[in-house]
Amino acid sequence: MNSSTTVSAELGLRLVVPDRTTVPLLAGLEYAADDPYAIRMAFFVGDDEPVEWIFARELLTVGIVRKVGDGDVEVWPGDDDSTLHIALSSPFGNALFEVPLSPLADFLHRTYQAVPAGEESDFIDIDAELENLLWPS
Repeated sequence: MNSSTTVSAELGLRLVVPDRTTVPLLAGLEYAADDPYAIRMAFFVGDDEPVEWIFARELLTVGIVRKVGDGDVEVWPGDDDSTLHIALSSPFGNALFEVPLSPLADFLHRTYQAVPAGEESDFIDIDAELENLLWPS
């Protein structure tokens, strides 16, 4: 695969509201080989612009088997084997999502086919990254 490879998916998930009922939402997932450690998740809420969060790919992967994360993002397996919980916290509020495990695991599998674990640094253009840091436009 080359550094321009992208993997994307749409995922139906549920927002857990305070009375423990759930509200269905749609999220778009995107992974780009030229940013190999990150997964972008855009939450579509009504007609507004999507709310985007960036997650470490490893955080979502480890969260499938055990609770992981600290601070703004926490991920852990659901009570059954079919869901994953993602808790987000920001100055604007908190949100808890129930994510169906099978399509998320399929998406993650495709990201590891594009960029295998441990080979992420091979897909980063270090010269371009340094240039962006040292000589911002």
